[in-house]
Amino acid sequence: MVDDYSALGFETRAIHAGQKPDPRTGAVIVPIYQTSTYAQDGVGGTREGDYEYSRTANPTRTALEQALAALEGARHTLAFASGMAASDAVLRTVLRPGDHLVLGNDAYGGTFRLIDKVLSLWGIEHTVADLSKIDEVRAAIRPETKLIWCESPTNPLLGVADIAALAGVAHDAGARLVVDNTFATPYLQTPLALGADIVVHSTTKYLGGHSDVVGGAVVTDEDDLREQLFYLRNAAGAVPGPFDAWLTLRGLKTLALRMERHSDNAELIAQTLAKHPKVSKVYYPGLPEHPGHEAAAKQMRRFGGMVSFRHADGEEAALQVASRTKLFILAESLGGIESLIEHPGRMTHASTAGSTLQVPADLLRLSVGIEDPRDLIADLNAALG
Repeated sequence: MVDDYSALGFETRAIHAGQKPDPRTGAVIVPIYQTSTYAQDGVGGTREGDYEYSRTANPTRTALEQALAALEGARHTLAFASGMAASDAVLRTVLRPGDHLVLGNDAYGGTFRLIDKVLSLWGIEHTVADLSKIDEVRAAIRPETKLIWCESPTNPLLGVADIAALAGVAHDAGARLVVDNTFATPYLQTPLALGADIVVHSTTKYLGGHSDVVGGAVVTDEDDLREQLFYLRNAAGAVPGPFDAWLTLRGLKTLALRMERHSDNAELIAQTLAKHPKVSKVYYPGLPEHPGHEAAAKQMRRFGGMVSFRHADGEEAALQVASRTKLFILAESLGGIESLIEHPGRMTHASTAGSTLQVPADLLRLSVGIEDPRDLIADLNAALG
């Protein structure tokens, strides 16, 4: 059996890393270790792998962590119960009262809520900046800055940051760079290779890929940070169950295939929407006119499956489009095989209302699935009228 997967292709790692056949039965798929506890070798002893209680460790979860670490080209991955649990663990591990972080001006609403409404009670301060403008990021840095929190592409305006340049700014300031890689996935982008210190995922999205599991992950090369995160996860208990880990591991196996089809479909839809008279603006890094197109082309394999656009006739017209689509399902979340449509201002980003992160009222966000693109385009055209 292969022991070192680092030299193998992405698709091979997705299927084999951390997933050797079960030594007892020969099962080629990692079993679901649906157990809460483990028989000990003796008082104070543990089985191989330090399995003593499933909040601390579970073999199915270990397989997922090893596989995702291999895909990100990282030393360590820790799986969490949700993407927000993963983000919270990073923030509570790295930051202390009086610390400061720089947050992108197009951050996910849930991340903004956690930082602005929860961590602020703990004495954590933040400054919002356009992370695509390096000078603006430098200006936002303070002596007490410990983190730059980046999404690239962003949710929902698909902004792109130069991750390598951001890493340089962070490290010059003695801070860490965190990259939320949920939209891109490790198939399209590997932030650690670009200089980032920490990567977070909502594994609910593309990594799981089938809209049937909720989870999160933190990826890093830092041994000490991994130990701190592991301690906090065990102490606070935000762990995924073994079936959740198994579902996510199953999703990883087809990630490369799905991301290619998501990207193919999204590119066609973005090009179509850009020509539609009812659409005033399209946000997609794959369009040459996108301000982050050059940076995305440099650091991404493809441009992903997310597309946002603004309706030329305003908010009410946008809401009507969201209610008229037949194949695009009106729902939150993203990254599944099915296509979804949502109104960020009233759904996923409602928590940003009245803030500097407020999204346009006429904005719609598409999670483009893997259906026949002709059907999806026809659905949007019919809804737009």
